[in-house]
Amino acid sequence: MARVVVTGGSGKLGRAVVRDLLDHGWDVVVLDSQAGADERAHLVRADLTDHGQVIAALTAVDDAYRQVDAVVHLAAIPAPGLAPNAATFANNVLATYHVFEAARVAGVRNIVWASSETVLGLPFTEQVPPYFPVDEDYRVVPTTSYSLGKAVDEEIAHHFCRWDPQSKIVGLRFSNVMEPHDYAAYDAFQDDALERSWNAWGYIDARDGAQAVRKALALQTTGYDVFIIANADTVMRRPSADLLAEVFPDVPLRRPVVGRETLLSIDKARRILGYEPEHSWQDEAG
Repeated sequence: MARVVVTGGSGKLGRAVVRDLLDHGWDVVVLDSQAGADERAHLVRADLTDHGQVIAALTAVDDAYRQVDAVVHLAAIPAPGLAPNAATFANNVLATYHVFEAARVAGVRNIVWASSETVLGLPFTEQVPPYFPVDEDYRVVPTTSYSLGKAVDEEIAHHFCRWDPQSKIVGLRFSNVMEPHDYAAYDAFQDDALERSWNAWGYIDARDGAQAVRKALALQTTGYDVFIIANADTVMRRPSADLLAEVFPDVPLRRPVVGRETLLSIDKARRILGYEPEHSWQDEAG
């Protein structure tokens, strides 16, 4: 079995990613400061802000393993507002640099990591996007220390791949991560289009996020690339075109939107990764 190290495997998305990779035949090592991932995975406790610990974890850990084939980097302070700005930036960017550099030292050339929808300019209530559906074509527009850190991480990934043209680093710009139990709350904001307009009513079911990670790992390519990863629908029951007409009437449409389709374009992920969401919040919430 190929071995993958997953940082942040105890987190909301991490748990789904670890479970999915195990179910699809990967040997999974979770690199985290705490337990919480699938017990089938091997847990190595490490501080990602300590460069030495990260290098050691990606090379060999006693008799647990002596080779790593791929890395999935998910660990981070997961959103703005959870820590002081400088602490969020310092933790997240330093951890990402350490993971990328440790992978380079260890000769690991297959890396998938969690960027964020926030680099697209969220919240859209303050920063209106240039068009809908938003996609990967326009320059990132970070508005918080968290999203600035993700933008810096993307730039770091670009240059690591420039230094080693045989490496692959795929950044997945995940939308708001949800688990099935979260969908019970969705009825509460159906009458107010503004409440979830901050990210164009997007979300990602953790299970579909895990699918995207697995397919990004399997992608046969080199170099750096980024993909928006959202679900195929929005969090609303109303048609997407109606939501846009009410909340963003002056933002141009690049193409027509049909029904309740996502306004965070997953066209590129579908085309290149073969990503296709399998879960909808309405399947769970009714």
